[in-house]
Amino acid sequence: MPVLEEIRRRGHEVVVRTLAGQVGLLHDLDFEAGAIDPAIERKEHADWRARTPVGALRDNLHVFFERARHDGPDLRRAIEEERPDALLVDINAWGAMAVAESSGMPWTTWCPYFLPTPSRDAPPFGLGLTPARGPLGRLRDRLLNPVLFGLYNRQVSELDAVRAERGAPPAGRIERAMLRAPLMLYMTAEPFEYPRSDWPPSVRMVGPGIWDPPAKSPAWLEGLDEPLVLVTCSTEFQNDGKLAQAALDAFAEEDVGVVVTTGGVDPSSFTPPPNAHVERFVPHRPVLERAACVVCHGGMGITQKALAAGVPVCVVPFGRDQLDVARHVQVAGAGTRLPASRLRPDRLRSAVREAMGKKASAERIASAFASAGGSRAATEALEKMLNGPADKPGRERARQPAE
Repeated sequence: MPVLEEIRRRGHEVVVRTLAGQVGLLHDLDFEAGAIDPAIERKEHADWRARTPVGALRDNLHVFFERARHDGPDLRRAIEEERPDALLVDINAWGAMAVAESSGMPWTTWCPYFLPTPSRDAPPFGLGLTPARGPLGRLRDRLLNPVLFGLYNRQVSELDAVRAERGAPPAGRIERAMLRAPLMLYMTAEPFEYPRSDWPPSVRMVGPGIWDPPAKSPAWLEGLDEPLVLVTCSTEFQNDGKLAQAALDAFAEEDVGVVVTTGGVDPSSFTPPPNAHVERFVPHRPVLERAACVVCHGGMGITQKALAAGVPVCVVPFGRDQLDVARHVQVAGAGTRLPASRLRPDRLRSAVREAMGKKASAERIASAFASAGGSRAATEALEKMLNGPADKPGRERARQPAE
């Protein structure tokens, strides 16, 4: 949203295709918007049912492949309806990326998560490993990289089949398909992301896209004591409600205020103590202004939002990319990690207390995020690739749909 608002502020016309539940909000903000194909939203993750990490990975890939069969044609329809000059595509929309690539139009992706790409300077993606130290660490990475990315690419033929249907050449590897765009807006920054000497030239780190819908601070927030602890569950269901319950139990008798947002979990399944408030969704900005710590599953959105506010994080990862997010938080010294298998109220309470002492490092990350340039840097990179300087005489403004 910050990038789209900046693009529009500079005089470009923006058309958005997004989740059906967000179209009304975009209209309220005077964006032209429409809903994506409902079939895309109907395909939900069920990785939380998997018994092994490999099973969870297989389920996640299946979801992306199935969504790709719909999001590609959906973007093609949008192109036919809107006749845009350029495309900005979510890196999770694999079919839409294939359509963008085969369209012959200028196109850009944005990536809101850590990039699952190999690097000589970073540990293999997926296990939450610490960066290598010394010859043994580098040997570990050389041995594990082909194994882990081999697992990741077992089903690449499905992706290439989808790409072929959309007129795009085979990628051969999933991570290569993610890097096909001439420009990728990478929504993070070093040193939260591990520094690398081998970033692809298309990658432009611009810091996280921090945004909240316009909303007043809820009245009940003033009734909660400080220090305040914000606890969040995944917005895409992951069966992580036990994190919320552990936090309510951990701090029921403590001299803190607790705000729990349950996301994909039914909030009525919790009975909060007097010092806590439970909602499915709450605008995070006013809570973060008072928060001493954020407790979360390690979703990249809430983790970076907390760090951008200078608030340390206690991460309890359940799966997906969260093992890596938790490790990045720990390596950056901006919080703590507690494996979900060890989650208990007493352990969570200790991990949160430890995280509260890491505010200085969280503020260091916040400063790095701000220095990355945010929406201004992202829009300038777009304009440089697409049109040259925005104020160049005779240059037409670009109409840019985002999906």
